[in-house]
This record gives sequence, structure tokens and C-alpha cells, in this order.
Amino acid sequence: MAATHLGLQQRRAMQLWRCSVQMLMDVGGRSTVPGAAFVSEEEEIARTAPAIEAIRAAGVSQVISIDTRKAAVAAAALEAGATLVNDVSGFTFDAGLAPLCAERGAPVCVMHAQGDPATMQKDPQYDNVLLDVYDFLDDQIAKLVRAGVQRSQIIADPGIGFGKTLDHNLTLLARLSLFHGLGVPILLGASRKRFIGTIGKAEAAGDRMPGSLAVALAALKHGTQIVRVHDVPETVQAIALWRASVAGCAHG
Repeated sequence: MAATHLGLQQRRAMQLWRCSVQMLMDVGGRSTVPGAAFVSEEEEIARTAPAIEAIRAAGVSQVISIDTRKAAVAAAALEAGATLVNDVSGFTFDAGLAPLCAERGAPVCVMHAQGDPATMQKDPQYDNVLLDVYDFLDDQIAKLVRAGVQRSQIIADPGIGFGKTLDHNLTLLARLSLFHGLGVPILLGASRKRFIGTIGKAEAAGDRMPGSLAVALAALKHGTQIVRVHDVPETVQAIALWRASVAGCAHG
């Protein structure tokens, strides 16, 4: 299993590198889709650290993030060449992760999720999804700063599809600009999510590229600084044309 992950991660990294864009590569050793099973710390390390080492050995210099909730996995990834820690639990799963990032001076992405991936889509509830997600991120950013992480090294992600219904997702997407009040860059990871398939009538995740592009462009209109995508060349082209169309010139 680890060898399979290594080959896939390395091939994907080289494909992305050839796009020659400002890019962050996200490497993870466990699935975070709804219903995903727990993966041990040892297995996560075996799946990610060698892949990151191989990507660096191939000459890739872009930022690599490690997608994990576990301090030991993050530590191994940082040693292997990762530069950023992306925690889908919003730094609530492992109390040792924030101090590790502070000690290593590693930038972080703090994401909102309601519940664990195994159960998060079982009837998620909010008083007000927009304010509840905002308040969670605001609190977690403050905790990260108290732990020693520089505010300038924090990215926030509202967590589209992580413990949220279709209506919750759309409410967040329609008002993404609110999250600029957090005072940190905003990352949106909506690519190929189920709500895109539901609205766009695309059951297979691989058929959701057009809808993913539409959501990414809508997020840019709200000033979102980072979009996490699967279809990199297509997204780069769409953003270039969107910018040119809005600016009225080819270098917008």
C-alpha cells in the first residue's frame, strides 16, 4: 500500500510541477472523504514521508504541505521536506501538533470540520453555519498564536464538505468574504466535492471538473487567496481567462 501511494504521489507531483504556477502540493496519507476509516500513525508516515523525499529528490522546489492531524506524522514529513502543516481537524485532534509547528517555524492551515471524517456527514447541525465556522476559526487561530505560531504563518479554511450539508456549503460559498475578517489568507478546498456532483448532476468525482472550476472562480471573486484543486492545468487556464476578462487586458 505504501509503495502504491509513493508512486501515485510522485507522479502527480511531477505533473503539477510542469504547470509552472505558484503552487502548493498537498500530500496526505489517509482519505478524509465522508466515511473514511482511521489510518494508524505508522501507516500515515510510511505513505507520506518517502513520497515527500522522492518529490524533493526529483528537484521540485514548491511548497509541500502535509495533510495530517497527527504530530508524529507532521514531524516525519517536515524532516522529509514538507514545509506546511494542513490539519483538517483545525488543530483539535492532537495537542502536540501546534507546539511542533511553532517549534519548527512551520506555516499551518487550520480548517473547520464538524466531527471526524468517519461520521461528519451524519446530520450535521449548526445554529448559524457562517458564524459558527467563523468563530471556530477565530478561536483556533488565537490558540495557535498563543502556542507560538506566528499569525503571518496561518491560513484558514472554512472546510467545505466537512460536516456540512449542501445548504451549509452554499451559505459559506456565498459569503466567503466574511472570512477575511480573520486577518489571515483564506484557502478554499471545494474541488470535486459531492455538492458539485449533486447540483451539476455528475455522480463520478472525475466528472466534476467544470463545476469545480465554477466554484473556484466564484471564490476568487470573494478575494480567496488559495484554491485547492485536482485539475491544475484547467484551473490555471480558467483563472487566467477570468482575470483577463475582469481586467480587460491579457495580463490582468
